[in-house]
Amino acid sequence: MKPPRIDYEDLLDVLYETIDVDKYLIAHYIVEVPAGFPPDMVARAFAAEQTTGTWIRTPAETTEMRKKLGGKVLGLYEMPDYETETPKEGFRRFFISIGFPWVNFENDLSTMFSAITGNIMAFGRIKLVDIWMPPSFLKMFKGPKFGVDGLRSLMSIPDRPLIVAMIKPCIYYPADTGAKLAYEAWVGGVDVIKDDELLANQSFNSVEERVVKFMEMLDKAAQETGERKLYTVNITSDPPKLFELAERVKQLGGNALMVNAYSVGLGAFKQLAEDPSINLPILAHTPDYVAMSYVSPISGISSILVCGKLVRLAGADMVIYPGPYGKVPTFTKEKYIRVAKYLRAPMSGLKQTLPCPSGGNTVLEVPKLISDLGVDIGIAAGGAVHAHPLGSRAGAKALRQAIEAALKNIPIEEYAKEAAELRAALEAYKKGALAVMLGL
Repeated sequence: MKPPRIDYEDLLDVLYETIDVDKYLIAHYIVEVPAGFPPDMVARAFAAEQTTGTWIRTPAETTEMRKKLGGKVLGLYEMPDYETETPKEGFRRFFISIGFPWVNFENDLSTMFSAITGNIMAFGRIKLVDIWMPPSFLKMFKGPKFGVDGLRSLMSIPDRPLIVAMIKPCIYYPADTGAKLAYEAWVGGVDVIKDDELLANQSFNSVEERVVKFMEMLDKAAQETGERKLYTVNITSDPPKLFELAERVKQLGGNALMVNAYSVGLGAFKQLAEDPSINLPILAHTPDYVAMSYVSPISGISSILVCGKLVRLAGADMVIYPGPYGKVPTFTKEKYIRVAKYLRAPMSGLKQTLPCPSGGNTVLEVPKLISDLGVDIGIAAGGAVHAHPLGSRAGAKALRQAIEAALKNIPIEEYAKEAAELRAALEAYKKGALAVMLGL
């Protein structure tokens, strides 16, 4: 009896050159496999588990089905790349690339998310680090309605960073409290006021009440400054309330929205962003999810996907995500810069999303943010505006002065000699946000 030939296609373990790359999303994982486990079998099991198969081959899972709809192991690379011997204990680390036929989920982000993560993430030591998407897949998505250029055109701000300020305290009442703070910040120079992610549609401070009061203050500030302003009201809620709130904001004259993207689900966020009747810029807040996803180096989902590529695909015009300064120094500088790349780099015609690094930014961080990311950013700050010793208006002015100094290549300490608000901010925050927060 002749030994059987190996059918690699049926094993779901093929060469990259074999596939029609236009028909596949290629997901890249870093996986730690216990020594003694056959890594080829692990990779093939992952490909099968997330498409046609399960832990055992069943009669209805035909070879034809596996070849057409099954995931494909396109790469399996050990790090380091052993040739003559391998570790006998502990874990071996592999970079694994699996191609998923996008016909399995098409432009349904919820199903796509299930496919590329799903059961295999229960393996534990596996981290999704990137997804390569072909133009044939991307053309099914509309992406941001406005994007960086659209926001600049809408606000008549051609060539400087935007200032995005949160209202602090995070949760408060009544709505007048936030509206008054917003007015002071807008007049001082803030461009975009956003609700905190914790304040949505509470009974003591509803979306409807805030929109009416904030837009009244916005109109007043715009008239006084001659500048266009945005208020991104947080409408995060369970569907269908999410969509009802969006429509109500529009009816009441609101001019922008904010959503905790992963709390409501990327699919719901995408539906909102693609709705032609809701023609408003949308700010996505992502730290509601990233704390569960990227903090581990060996499991979860990389921040470049969570904060970058996926929310851009879903249609965010602006994205709040952690920066490496301020009160979140544990987020690496390399990752925050790479997130910005995934938000702004050319991507098959999708508009750029404005990166808004956040988390305890003060005037001290402004030169670093602009040096790192250029002018196409939103400088996000809340406490630095509203805790300024001279008030919220002065806090906003200080940020504008810091931006002016950075764009003129003047050290902020020197610029502050002729700018009282900046000088007061430097004195108040000279220890840094983390030290102030910890009372050091």
